[in-house]
Amino acid sequence: MNAKTAYYSPATFTFLNELAQNNSREWFAANKARYEAAVREPSLRLIADLAEPLRTISPELVANPKKVGGSLFRIHRDTRFSKDKTPYKTHIGMTFYHAATKAVKRGDQGNAAMGQLDGPVYYLHVAPGACFMGGGIWHPQSETLKRIRNFLINSPNSWKQATRGPAFQRHFELGGDSLSRPPRGYDPDHELIGDLKRKDYVASATLTDADLLRTDLVELLVERYRELAPMLDWLCGALDLEF
Repeated sequence: MNAKTAYYSPATFTFLNELAQNNSREWFAANKARYEAAVREPSLRLIADLAEPLRTISPELVANPKKVGGSLFRIHRDTRFSKDKTPYKTHIGMTFYHAATKAVKRGDQGNAAMGQLDGPVYYLHVAPGACFMGGGIWHPQSETLKRIRNFLINSPNSWKQATRGPAFQRHFELGGDSLSRPPRGYDPDHELIGDLKRKDYVASATLTDADLLRTDLVELLVERYRELAPMLDWLCGALDLEF
C-alpha cells in the first residue's frame, strides 16, 4: 500500500506569500505553472477526496472538483466595486455546499457562498498564517434571515445544544457581523438576543499552516466538520432543507 502524500506543501505558502508581494497580472502569468502545481491542482484533489467522506456527515453536502464552477473559488478578485484593484486573491478558498443550493456565487469573501437559494455550507480557507475552517450561512438574504431568527425564537434549546455544547466549543466559535441594536419586531430582553442580532450565522475554527501540510488532512477536516454538523443541521431545519 502506497504511503499517503500531503495535498499542500511549503511551496503552496511560498507562492501565496510571493503573490501578495507581486499582485499583478504580469507576475501571475509568469508564475502560472507554480499556481497550478502548488495551489489549484492540490486543492482540486483535496475537494475530490473530501466528496465521499463529507457524505457520511450528510448526503446533501457537495464537494465539487470541477475546475470552473465547483467548490474551489476563483483566484481572480472581482474589483468592479472595490477600491483595491489588485487582481488576485492571496488565499485559497473552497466551499462544500448544500445540494439544494441553486447557484453558488463567487465573492471575495470566500465563505460568501450563497446563491439563488440560501443554504448552509462548510468552508476552508488556506492563507499563510491565517488558515481556518468553518461553516454556516454568511450574509443570508433578508427572508432567509427572518426565517432563521423566527426558528431561533421557536427552538432556542436546540440552537443552544448545537452551538453551546462541548463538541462545538472544542474548536469552533460563532462569528460574523451583528446588528448594533435588536432587530425590529424582536424582544430586546430575549435570552438569546445576542444571537437574534446576528446578520451572519457562521462559525469558524483556526487551523495552523502545519495542519494543511498533514497527510491525513481529509480525516482532520471531516472530524472537525462533524463537530459543526449540528449547527448546519439546525440551519437546514430553519429553512426546511434536508440534512
